[in-house]
This record gives sequence, structure tokens and C-alpha cells, in this order.
Amino acid sequence: MSIVNVKNVFKSYWRDSMEIPVLRNISIEVPEGEFLGLMGPSGSGKTTLLNLIAGIDQPTKGSIVVAGTDVAKLNESQLAKWRAQNVGFVFQFYNLLPVLTAFENVELPLLLSKLSKKERKEHVEFALKVVGLEDRIKHYPKQLSGGQEQRVAIARAIVTDPTLLIADEPTGDLDKTSAEEILKLLVQLNTDFKKTIVMVTHDPRAAERAHTIKHLDKGELT
Repeated sequence: MSIVNVKNVFKSYWRDSMEIPVLRNISIEVPEGEFLGLMGPSGSGKTTLLNLIAGIDQPTKGSIVVAGTDVAKLNESQLAKWRAQNVGFVFQFYNLLPVLTAFENVELPLLLSKLSKKERKEHVEFALKVVGLEDRIKHYPKQLSGGQEQRVAIARAIVTDPTLLIADEPTGDLDKTSAEEILKLLVQLNTDFKKTIVMVTHDPRAAERAHTIKHLDKGELT
């Protein structure tokens, strides 16, 4: 079964009266349990495609069906609700709030849910255990290494048990050792927890961990 089905998608941006095409006629299927790597030079449209799949942006033309929902047809508030339930995000920069502990950062997405305080606590502790940081639960971001901060960000991405994990250059800001640990963690989430992952990377070492690699160049799949 396909979790993601992108069909004949075009995406353009407008600068004044000039149309700037970013993606041209992209079709891609991501089966359930897949670990897909998207590669390509800077400006090839990788992040744009990722944002469309994640419902952060809307296509100019074409359909994007994720977990049975055509996200191209949802309005802003429907999209926000859909994202909260279906997508976990991991970015190059960890986007943690410095005034919150690791626990509080991971708990953030759950504050929108109907879970009780006790249930939220169980979910957060489990997510931090999965990423190997159960002993850093009360630490603030500044007390953690870059690799640990990215683990907290991954715990936050999986705490809602999303259908799809979206990773945009997840090792881009890390040293070689930390990057290796983060990649191992993503592989574990994919194999042990059956998470479907779509990852944008320009690092061939990171791409090697994916089952399938697709290349984008000038807005087209090559």
C-alpha cells in the first residue's frame, strides 16, 4: 500500500509577474514502511517536494494523496490538523525551544491532543527512551550536544506516532560521529517501528541508509 502518492505535480512561485517553475510534472509513490532518500543539487526542488508531501505547501497543479487524504484539497486549518495527526518533522536545525526542557520540547505536539497529563507523560518518556535520552529528560537544549538536540527533535517528531516521518537534511549540522548515530536511529525507527521516512539529503553517506534514492534536478525527477 502506498502511504504517499504524488501525481503529475507542478509547483511554481510568482515574483511580481514572473512565474518561476520549481517542480515539473513530478509523480512518485512511497509504499508503507519505505525509507526514501531524495537527493539533488541545491535549488533542485527537494525541500519544495518535501513541503508539499508534508502539507506545509500546496501544489500549483496535480494531486498529493498522503495516508488516504488528498492534502492539495485541504484549507489551512484542515491542513494544520491533518499535519498534527499524520506527520513528524525533523529539520537540519533542531528548532527546540531553549526555555523548555527536553521533556517539555517533546511534549509540545501533544498539548494539542486529547491525551491526559499522565498519558502525555507516558508518551514523552517512551519517545525519549526510543532515542536513548531517558536520562536527559530535565536537561535544557544548551546542556545537550548537537547530536543529543537532534535526538530530542526526533523524539518530538515521533511522540504523536505519525504515519510519516519527514527529515530535511537531518545530519546537515552534525559532525561525522553524531550524524552516524542519527542515521542509525532513523534506520531503527524504519525497521523496528515500521515508520515510513522521506529524507532529503545531499550527503551520500546518509542516502546509503535509505532503501530507495530518487534524484531531482531542475525540478524534474531523473
